[in-house]
Amino acid sequence: MKQFYFEESVERLIRISKEKPLLPETYVPWADEPKDDTLFMPEKLVSLEGHPLWHKLSREQQIELGRLEVVQVMYSYAWSETLACYFFQRHLLGLDPDSVEYRFLLREIIEESRHQEMFGMAIRKLDRKPVKPTGLHRLFAYLTVRWFPDSWMFISVLAIEHMADTYAHHMRRDPGVFSVIRKCSQLHHIEEGRHIQYAEWWLKRFTDSAGFFKITILSLITLANIIFMRSFYVQRAFFKELGTGDSDTLYRAARTHYRKKFAGLAAEESVRFVNSFRGFNFITRPLWNFFLLNPSASNQNPK
Repeated sequence: MKQFYFEESVERLIRISKEKPLLPETYVPWADEPKDDTLFMPEKLVSLEGHPLWHKLSREQQIELGRLEVVQVMYSYAWSETLACYFFQRHLLGLDPDSVEYRFLLREIIEESRHQEMFGMAIRKLDRKPVKPTGLHRLFAYLTVRWFPDSWMFISVLAIEHMADTYAHHMRRDPGVFSVIRKCSQLHHIEEGRHIQYAEWWLKRFTDSAGFFKITILSLITLANIIFMRSFYVQRAFFKELGTGDSDTLYRAARTHYRKKFAGLAAEESVRFVNSFRGFNFITRPLWNFFLLNPSASNQNPK
């Protein structure tokens, strides 16, 4: 991408961010309350849905599982956006304050900070506690944010943004989902679209001229980040909270089942992006298929 076109395009994103800000405190109908049959997440995104054991849960337990898991999803994105802002601040140190990249990243930090606040408000509204990251999660996050090269970090941020945007797409379009969650998802979807555009443009300058080794590394980093975030979603504690008496059985079934159906729910944009920089080859394709795409349960096709 030519530098002039890149700068002109980013300037447009900056103008949109300034002229059409979306403020969570006014955009989201925080005074709304759910009804007894209100969903908190589309059922197709709930881990156990579609498994035979799903019907062992009462309708109230099915809704409650969605409530617990959407809180976990929102917490995981708030946590990941905090890490992204840490990286952006690190990256800003090497930029001129009047450059278009510096000014856009400042806007992104502002918007990501509002997202973190919004997710926190939604979690309080739903009145459920998320499961915190493990020590291994925290160690991996620290090492990547502190030491990964900029191109590796941008593609890590982008991998997670694609997942978040896909979830937001499903949640904002389901009329059965609680209005607070739908509007949070809509706001996130709109602003993440700008962040994704910028990250893809930024990375294109590297991937267009990248050789086989670099492309392979970037593809595997994308895969690792998706697996990393997916590991947050299904938690043993949630099945204990349902009070079914066989929580371990349900948890193991949900974890396995969700991994199988994940490709059809949240991997499409990531596959599209990796295909765009020729990131599937004889090394990466088998790993993507084995760890994420599960061809027997998905119509995704890494080329």
